[in-house]
Amino acid sequence: MKKIINTGLLLLFISSFSAVSGQVVVRKSSEPFDAFAVRDQVLLEHDWQQALRFQRQIQILQALPVGCLAVAIPYRYFSCGSQFYRPYSYQNKQLYIEVDEPSSKASQSKSIIID
Repeated sequence: MKKIINTGLLLLFISSFSAVSGQVVVRKSSEPFDAFAVRDQVLLEHDWQQALRFQRQIQILQALPVGCLAVAIPYRYFSCGSQFYRPYSYQNKQLYIEVDEPSSKASQSKSIIID
């Protein structure tokens, strides 16, 4: 009797968990279906979403705001208030990509105001 109760409790415990899955599509077997085309479409959508995430994370400026400070240590970068930009050359143009704040020692180094 005790074994039956334990088994019943175990089954009740296991059945209380619900399974979560992605989108489920039901179709008739007579309808044409290209699994590879669906896979390719899902990959394209994933790549597009990834590109949007990267675009939101990276801020690229073509010109720095007025009043930024040029700092040389630990590497060359510009301090513009609470944002920091590192210069990069791209297709013969100077661009500035936002970076995390360099170490605190760098903020104590020599700075030049850019107008």
